[in-house]
Amino acid sequence: IHKEQKNAIQLAPYKEDTMKKAQIIIDKYFLTGKVDKRIFGSFIEQLGRAVYEGIYQEGSPLSDEQGFRKDTLELVRELQVPIVRYPGGNFVSGFKWEDSVGPKELRPARPELAWGVIENNHFGLDEFVDWAKKADTDIMMAVNLGTRGPEEARNLLEYCNFKGGTYYSDMRKANGHAEPHNIKTWCLGNEMDGPWQMGHKTAYEYGRTAAETSRIMKMLDPEIETVACGSSNLMMPTFGDWEYTVLDECYDLVDYMSLHQYYGNAADDTPDFLANSKGMDDFISGVVSICDAVRAKKHGKKRINLSFDEWNVWYHSNAADEKLKKWGQAPHQLEDIYNFEDALLVGSMLITLLRHADRVKMACLAQLVNVIAPIMTSDTGAWRQTIFYPYMYTSIFGRGTVLNTQVLAPVYDSRNYCDVSYLDSVCVWNEEKDTLTIFAVNKSLEEDLEVSCDLRQFEGYQVKEHIVLTNDDMKAVNTETDPEKVVPVKSAASRIDGGKLSTVLGKHSWNMIRLAK
Repeated sequence: IHKEQKNAIQLAPYKEDTMKKAQIIIDKYFLTGKVDKRIFGSFIEQLGRAVYEGIYQEGSPLSDEQGFRKDTLELVRELQVPIVRYPGGNFVSGFKWEDSVGPKELRPARPELAWGVIENNHFGLDEFVDWAKKADTDIMMAVNLGTRGPEEARNLLEYCNFKGGTYYSDMRKANGHAEPHNIKTWCLGNEMDGPWQMGHKTAYEYGRTAAETSRIMKMLDPEIETVACGSSNLMMPTFGDWEYTVLDECYDLVDYMSLHQYYGNAADDTPDFLANSKGMDDFISGVVSICDAVRAKKHGKKRINLSFDEWNVWYHSNAADEKLKKWGQAPHQLEDIYNFEDALLVGSMLITLLRHADRVKMACLAQLVNVIAPIMTSDTGAWRQTIFYPYMYTSIFGRGTVLNTQVLAPVYDSRNYCDVSYLDSVCVWNEEKDTLTIFAVNKSLEEDLEVSCDLRQFEGYQVKEHIVLTNDDMKAVNTETDPEKVVPVKSAASRIDGGKLSTVLGKHSWNMIRLAK
């Protein structure tokens, strides 16, 4: 998984009395919550080259008999992505799902208003279902509540999940899928608070539509779960009022509230950029509070959990996208080339999601291939971007139960945040496998961090592996010609003595420390 290097990380000489120190405090009986594997989900939208040339490329020597890119599938399986949201995103608010099924030669090409392109519908719903099976992932399907409504959502659910003997289920069978797709997670539209959205609604309008859509869909399939749209980002002027009003209308009929947030570093202020994980933490806590306030008002018996179904770094491609001409097909849109500091923030955001595992049950890194993605492709191959690595390791080893992880560490003030901890960390205990995994990011750009953790409750545990992602160049990137510029390496910096862990986290580094008996 990681590159072996002769010049493995050399820890800088230090003096015990001058090095910054931090402490991670855990107790095996103080638990935050069990990790729902869907927290490591991702997202594919009919946007740019996410689908065409990303996961699907007919006629390519790199594709299989169905046109699916084999190299992309291999990397997706390497990430162990448990669920993928589809088909949008802004795209879904104009999506006529019927256009995307049936014989390809009969599918209509249409102007796609969200991203200003022509969608030929050569890749559609059934193709995505087939791809998801090959990628070993489940599907989070979104319905169009922008230009369409409850009736079309019900019909789509019938097509996907009804066994047979009805108009739409028999249509699926005629299209070559005898068995139901059995999709159990459904997004009720996308970013309906945003004025950029086709069919943009007020909170009350959307809340009523979401309530009726979810009610009708659950009449057809009571086993599905539905996700109501929250705010498109924390800075929306309607944030807070939107969540409360929407849930006031649909609380008893939906299961999750969504959150979306992207971060950028256009100001080239790395300390402030890395501090954004604190903003993400505040966003989650705020939405949890609103959900619980509505529950209290309604004397609710169930709890609304969160689906953070769009999150990532996104800003590198903005200037290039402004120059794109409209009405092309699968242009190079939103193709951020991620650098090393982006990987640090992605690692911190994954830690933040895990620290809220009691309420964040689903999350989607947006997106998966080419479009603001950990995987990039060309006509000659696919490669891992810098953000691939923290995502992969956390997805694989971050499953289990999150311990209530307290961090005592030095703090700093950035341009937009106060009292930002230099250390982001979370501990995940997999009792079944008898392992404990510590994820940690040292945000300091100048100094290593000496960290200790009392593990005497985990008797017999020893350090099995310490993986580090770091680089001297914060702007270093991976490319097709140089795909291993930023890669993880092994470290020997962690040890256990008398049941107490001690380690040194190098300056500006992402770390994973795995312990087991």
